[in-house]
Parts: sequence; structure tokens; C-alpha cells
Amino acid sequence: MMNKVVSQYLKTDNMKKLAIQGGRPIRNVKTNPWPQWPVWGKGEEKALIDVLNSGVWSYNGPKETEFNKEFAKFTGTAYSICTVNGTVTLQIALEALGIGIGDEVIIPGLTWQATAATVIDVNATPILVDVLDDTWCIDPEAIKRAITPNTKAIIPVHLYGGFADMDAIMEIAKAHNLYVIEDCAHKHGGEWKGKKAGSIGHIGSFSFQLSKHLTAGEGGAVTTDDPILAERLDALRNCGRRPESTMAQSGDKGIGDYGDDGNFIQSGNLRITEFQAAILVEGLKRLPQQNALRDANGAYLNGLIKEIPGITPLRRDPRETQKAYFNFAFRYDRDQFKDLPVSRFRSALEAELGIVVDACYEPLNNCSLYVPHTKPARHKLSEAYWDAIDPKRFSLPVCERLFADESVCLHHKVLMGSQADMDMMAAAIQKIYDNAEELLDQ
Repeated sequence: MMNKVVSQYLKTDNMKKLAIQGGRPIRNVKTNPWPQWPVWGKGEEKALIDVLNSGVWSYNGPKETEFNKEFAKFTGTAYSICTVNGTVTLQIALEALGIGIGDEVIIPGLTWQATAATVIDVNATPILVDVLDDTWCIDPEAIKRAITPNTKAIIPVHLYGGFADMDAIMEIAKAHNLYVIEDCAHKHGGEWKGKKAGSIGHIGSFSFQLSKHLTAGEGGAVTTDDPILAERLDALRNCGRRPESTMAQSGDKGIGDYGDDGNFIQSGNLRITEFQAAILVEGLKRLPQQNALRDANGAYLNGLIKEIPGITPLRRDPRETQKAYFNFAFRYDRDQFKDLPVSRFRSALEAELGIVVDACYEPLNNCSLYVPHTKPARHKLSEAYWDAIDPKRFSLPVCERLFADESVCLHHKVLMGSQADMDMMAAAIQKIYDNAEELLDQ
């Protein structure tokens, strides 16, 4: 039964024609724009001017030091280390764990291409496995089937609003002596059974790219509780230098084969700037309140749209004790919309709401951005390795179905408005459901 508040948007005659067909849209963004992203204010302005006037613009400055301390506290980890972006965080995590030639790393087939690309950048082999269709996160049973004697690590990705099943993943990792790198690029502040994303695996990887819900335009961070890993991660992002304040005092090399009397490890400059760190310090102050608002609005909106035939919200696991939305995503069933293709549904929803509506990521076995065979000079270590890194060798039926037929994603800023904004979004979906026949055969 249609929600009464939603139905009020659809009562008038000029709301009966779809906007994509020339009708009046549910939301006029010229007079009623969506909340802006990114968010900034006087705090960022002052912090940036302070950095400018200080003359300390990079290299372990006070703002970077402050953010590392506060982000470690926020994530409940012993160490946080800033880097230039969220791709580099994954690469140095793999390097710090000593993963390379001959090693396999299991990752979900539904993720941004960097999750896989960084694995081949350290000369290891990404093993793509399928996801669960109700959370879009890596399927633990698929992980089990993919393990071989060469498997060294798992990279679960907490995707969009979902949280990977970290209980099952950590249990699998413990049973097979595997490392776990949490890809938390979409999950700043999310919690699993009271533990923050990035604090459950051996290393957490975060992105601060412009679209993320903690952003400095670009940037990233790694988190860990292990002092030896922290020392290596810090060196890897800082030209291989041993950290100025030694994190691991035992001298135990532990993982891998690093360390001598000179440079700690071969690496390059992967450091963040003080300007980025200054913005992150201020943004982190807002993040808990922003996450709480997105969570409340997401829960309310999911309650509305689940009543519309053919619309299924992503499942929220009861073990997920705090939500952190990157995008607002849901599943679409064309059979309930008079066989309207999802691409036409997304276009119609864009027209009603005045905001981009996307599919999920392209599955990595057929992704236009993940094409390792375009770099033979770098990646063709042998014919066997060349074959192993061909993404097309993997079967990912759930990923493929979600991308082609079911996924609908909107930027998380739509959850930063009012409850009335959520009513509008539900009304737009209901309007398309009521008038889907208008879009058939087009």
C-alpha cells in the first residue's frame, strides 16, 4: 500500500506524466537543490590559511600528525598513516605483508578496479569471486572455494551501504593462515559488532577521494594495530625511510624480509600534503553526525521503497551496529515494472529527481577500466602469469546480473537532506512504477 505522504506528490494531474516524457518532475532542483557535496565551512578556511602561513606544507607536519592521531582514535586502531590516495593504500598494504610473485589474493568481482589493479602492481594474482546479491559484498562461500596453496590474503570490500561478513571472513582467514585487508573506501565510520571498519582485519584501507564521505579531494589512509606493519606502511609511503619515531621496538622483522642499517625499504614519495590533512581534520569532526543523518534517512527511505513492488533494499546485517552509506543503492526487478529495462528506469528516475542515477560498478571480469593485458611491458612476467591475470577467465554471474539488470545507485548526498526529501525519492520511484508502460518500446 502506498505511503500517504508519498501519495500526496502524485495526486495532481500534472504529476501523472513522467518527467522523461516531458511531464513535471517530482523535484525541481533549480528551486530545491540537493544538499551540496563536499561540505566545508569556516573551520576548513581557517585551517588552510594556517597551513599556508606556517610554511609547512607537507612531510609529517602538525596537521598530518593530528589527523593520524584522531583517525586512529576514530577507527579504534593503534595506528593511522596518511597516503596520497586510496589506491596506494592497498598497494602498500600488500607490500607491507610481503605479498608478491606466486601469491594469490581473493577479492570480490564487484568493486572499483583499483582493488584488483594493486594486486597485479605487486606482481601477485587477483582471484575474482562472486558477491552476495542482497548486500553486494564478497560471498564467504565463494572465498572458501577459491582458496589454494598459493592464497595469501583476502580483500573484502564494504561496498556502498553494505558490510562484508567479517565474522565469516576472519574465521576463514584464521583457518587458512591468511591476511585480511579491509577495503573501507566506502565505509568510514561503519561498525561491525561495535568494531569500526578498518579495525577488524590486519590492515584497513581508506580513500579520501572527492566522492567519499570523508574527503580532501584526494588522499587515503591505512590503519592497523600491528606496530611492525605500521612501521613498514609508514616507510613505504615516505620514500622507504625508517619512521622518525620507531613504532616497532623489538627489531623483529616478522613479515617479509625487510630492514637493514640503511634505508628501511625501497619505495617512493606517497605522502599527503598538510592542506589535505587540514581539511580532513575538520571533516572528521562532522563525520559522525553526517553518518547518523544518512543512517536515519536511509532507514526511513528503505522503509518506504520496500513497499513498492519490484524494489528491494540492500539487506542490513543485524551485526552491523553502525551504518555508513557511500551511495544509496537498491535492487530493481523489471518484471514488476512491466518489463521496463533497468537502464530506462534509471534514466526516468534521473529526470524525476534531477540527480545522476548509476548502475553499480562494472564486474571486474568485463570492466573497461580493469584491463591488465594493455600493459605487457609491465605485467607479462611469464605466459603463465599473463594467463592468470586475465580477468575474463572468471565467472561472476551475480556481479553480472546486478550490473546489467538490477542495480540502482545514487550519491550519498541525497541522504543528507530532510525526511521530506526521502518522501520525494520514494514518490519518484512510485511514479515510474505507476506509469512504466509510457517507457516501453522506446
